[in-house]
Amino acid sequence: MARIKTIGILTSGGDAPGMNAAIRAVTRAGIFNGFTIKAIYRGFDGLISGHVKPFTTENVSGIIGQGGTILKTARSKAFMTEEGRQKAYDNLIKEGIDALIVIGGNGSLTGAMTFAKEYDFCCIGLPGTIDNDLYGTDNTIGYDTTLNTIMECVDRIRDTAQSHERIFFIEVMGRDAGFLAQNSAIASGAEAAIIPEDSTDVDQLSRFMERGIRKSKKSCIVIVSESPKCGAMYYSERVKNEFPNFDVRVTILGHLQRGGRPSARDRIIASRMGVGAVEALIQGQRNIMVGVRNNEVVYVPLSEAIRSDKPFDMKLIKVLDELSI
Repeated sequence: MARIKTIGILTSGGDAPGMNAAIRAVTRAGIFNGFTIKAIYRGFDGLISGHVKPFTTENVSGIIGQGGTILKTARSKAFMTEEGRQKAYDNLIKEGIDALIVIGGNGSLTGAMTFAKEYDFCCIGLPGTIDNDLYGTDNTIGYDTTLNTIMECVDRIRDTAQSHERIFFIEVMGRDAGFLAQNSAIASGAEAAIIPEDSTDVDQLSRFMERGIRKSKKSCIVIVSESPKCGAMYYSERVKNEFPNFDVRVTILGHLQRGGRPSARDRIIASRMGVGAVEALIQGQRNIMVGVRNNEVVYVPLSEAIRSDKPFDMKLIKVLDELSI
């Protein structure tokens, strides 16, 4: 602990609402506890190119309610190479940075873990991703805001679906995790959610629509987790071929989901995690992710955080199934 005097902070990967709140929390909690803070712009690429700037409390004034990240972000191919990581390490030493706080998702924390092992360097991760797919924390920074954004979009689309008596397949982000799709479907009163955790075949798809017809529903909303093979377009084409009497439309929400002012919940958890990261350094913690579980700040080894099997509550599928009749 005695050797850590300067903390570097960066945001990496996809942006998420609440990242700025986390940057603010790390900066102010760090300064409060006697650390020097240096901001690294454009993620690991900025670390490799040496785009580093000292931060004071004034640098983070007024940013808690801003979406995106004031530090910018990038997905760095160069950091995946030994040469790139060597340059990053050299710049950390040059800047006198003793510990690195990385705000990002699975790929970013994987990169931090690799770097930490390779150079025996102290890295702390904060889970900044809308996908909510990091193990060891109930929610990631940005997830709540994105969930609310999707819900608002679906509410608007339902007006059109009902007016024109159409079936809408709405594709949301989430990659290999169905947290956004399943929970936004429940929150918006959708008829179905198609997620990686639940294999949906043609019989289920048929049941979704037949159940709607039986209730005299002429419109239907189905939320689909993004997938290169089985996204919303795939299911739309299947319905058009197998149920030609239905009028089908597709809406892909895309990057609309990422932006916007962070919700109160995201601001609070980002602030708690940012303070928790500084406290972890004071305690001598290394190579961990800071999470919030059961409303308590927890420290999770980076190797655990990036596991691909974050528990999904399968009871949520039953909830949606019963409420969508």
